[in-house]
Amino acid sequence: MSLNARSYAFDAGVIFLFYAGVPSVRAFFDRVFAGRASGFVSEVNLAEFYYKTAEKKGVDVAEIQYRQVRGSPLKVVAPDEDTTREAALWKFRNRTLSLADCFAIATWRERAQILLTTDSELAKLKGVKSEYISVP
Repeated sequence: MSLNARSYAFDAGVIFLFYAGVPSVRAFFDRVFAGRASGFVSEVNLAEFYYKTAEKKGVDVAEIQYRQVRGSPLKVVAPDEDTTREAALWKFRNRTLSLADCFAIATWRERAQILLTTDSELAKLKGVKSEYISVP
């Protein structure tokens, strides 16, 4: 586990696991919430988190958790021109990845040391420093 990193980029799946109470992700959030590390999530990944939460737990729960993320020390990053181009190039080169995963990669490249992901395909990519967190 990469708990000595100073910064993390979170994909939607990792945030979902946090709210599901999965212990393997708790330590990363604890570091960010305590100010010992920085945490980043792309607006695109936050949108993915919202819709998946709404799908599984309902819109009311999705709204509450969405607002909690927004109010937390996690920094929500809006894509700019460079991020958008970077995500598009990752998608072009890796067509099996979702566009949201490509925004997670672009956010990681611009802001974080490690990308935390629940996507095994993303975790296998060369040139991406990531930590795969399996879904129980």
